Amino acid sequence: LKGHASKWYQMSNAVPKAEQDNERINKVVIDHLPLAGNNWEVKSVEFFDATDHNNTLTQEYSRTAYRSDVQLRGNLLLMNERPSREGLFWLKEAPVSGVQLYYPGFDFSARFNDFKAVGVGIAPGDLSENDWVRGYSIVTGVASGGEKGLERSLRFYQQHLKPTNPEVDNMIMLNTWGDRGQDKNINEAFILNEISLGAKLGITHLQMDDGWQTGRSGASIFPGGSLEAIWRNPNYWKPDSLKFPDGFYNIMAAAKKQGITISTWFNPSTDNSFKNWSKDAAVLIDQYKKYGIHVWKIDGVKIEDKQAEINFRKMLDTVVASTNHQAVFNLDVTAGKRFGYNYFYEYGNLFLENRYTDWGNYYPHFTLRNLWMLSKYLPPQHLQIEFLNKWRNTNKYPRGDLFAPERYSFDYLFAITLPAQPLAWMEARHLPPEAFKTAALIKTYKKYWKEWHSGQIFPIGEEPSGISWTGFQSVLKDKASGYVLVFREMTDRKRMVFQLEQLAAGKYKFELLAGDSGNFTTTIDDLGKIKIDLPHERSFVLYRYHLIR
Repeated sequence: LKGHASKWYQMSNAVPKAEQDNERINKVVIDHLPLAGNNWEVKSVEFFDATDHNNTLTQEYSRTAYRSDVQLRGNLLLMNERPSREGLFWLKEAPVSGVQLYYPGFDFSARFNDFKAVGVGIAPGDLSENDWVRGYSIVTGVASGGEKGLERSLRFYQQHLKPTNPEVDNMIMLNTWGDRGQDKNINEAFILNEISLGAKLGITHLQMDDGWQTGRSGASIFPGGSLEAIWRNPNYWKPDSLKFPDGFYNIMAAAKKQGITISTWFNPSTDNSFKNWSKDAAVLIDQYKKYGIHVWKIDGVKIEDKQAEINFRKMLDTVVASTNHQAVFNLDVTAGKRFGYNYFYEYGNLFLENRYTDWGNYYPHFTLRNLWMLSKYLPPQHLQIEFLNKWRNTNKYPRGDLFAPERYSFDYLFAITLPAQPLAWMEARHLPPEAFKTAALIKTYKKYWKEWHSGQIFPIGEEPSGISWTGFQSVLKDKASGYVLVFREMTDRKRMVFQLEQLAAGKYKFELLAGDSGNFTTTIDDLGKIKIDLPHERSFVLYRYHLIR
């Protein structure tokens, strides 16, 4: 059951009058559940984006409802009634708590027989006599089976809200910005070479990041760049004629021969709450009409007020409509006040994080941990997850650092990204010849990625720490088959017992698709436990399983 805030504003008393104090405005109740019984356990889940600064992206808060209000932060509230193990969830479709508009300081309150969701993201001054103003939404779902049941119910909603289209959503993207060359290397010859090398590796998309355009951004390696008042320069978003004398025509032709989709980076003008949104949309529409480009990385967004949110959405919607709904956006959530994980979900996938060997802040187990923690509450298929060139900048890590990227195989680094959309965050020209051996793993992955991503992918095992056994399970619709991806980190334990979900008792065959192990057959009881053996540290295995009898 989904209630959009616009519906609540049809009620005469839903919005306090403008002269009333901000505290009351902020605490507008957008949903209210009087639930019988005094034995409710609640857990809220707060999400964090701005990943340039955050490296723990979820936080759980567990409470027991009592006589007084308990205030909780987060986009998700799980409510379980004891001992029945029946419950409900609330999903607040809004940016992360810390950047919501008019944020009251909490999202949910709970006490005996009384649960509320607050913070609609609209103030009286945002309302219009002529147009609907979209507020934050509350989704209500029900489930049995305790917390696991609620997580599956939530995932069912999320995957039906934005169904995965394998032909559009599945991608292995190469973006050269990860080697910190910034815009100094981007030109036609460089991109043509990256297309050739990327095809050798097995990528499906190549993204030209900041530097393809005539204007220089604030991140330019050259002086004088800025993203302020972009539209004072009407040529800002045209291809740089010195770097691309024939525009993108030669690049598009070369990419087409290799079966690679070209994407570009774009930073909409944030001036005056995106007042130039129609000009921004026209840039992308022109790229679509002229070159057939329909995938864009959207960066630099600042949602400072409701008008900015409205205009930014107008820009995206206009591009979607003008491209016959072929537009796909990689929405960057690395910095600033943006949209988080549960808002603007319909437009594509999320560019999750910038990590660089140049700064010594790319650690494989960090990336794995962030993906693992998010995948409990979000479909990981909607996230772009990076793998980097592990041979670069080995001197940027402390001597003897056992978690440094160079200590892992390139296959392992790529395997971390499999539950999500892999992002080759590097210049392919800097890869040594041995790196291209991973093309075999990428080829195998492509054989199964449609089915693998069609399932409900949840984390299994221990939280990644660099010394854990951890992984993911993809549960397919028939429940009699699925996939398991397991990582043995740096631990001397050669065997781990994993508890799989939604498996009927019976005999199962586990077919090895990739990794450091072999096929096996095992009998699984009602608890769903299996044993996985991996002989070496920092190794992984990908299995497809199915019920034999």
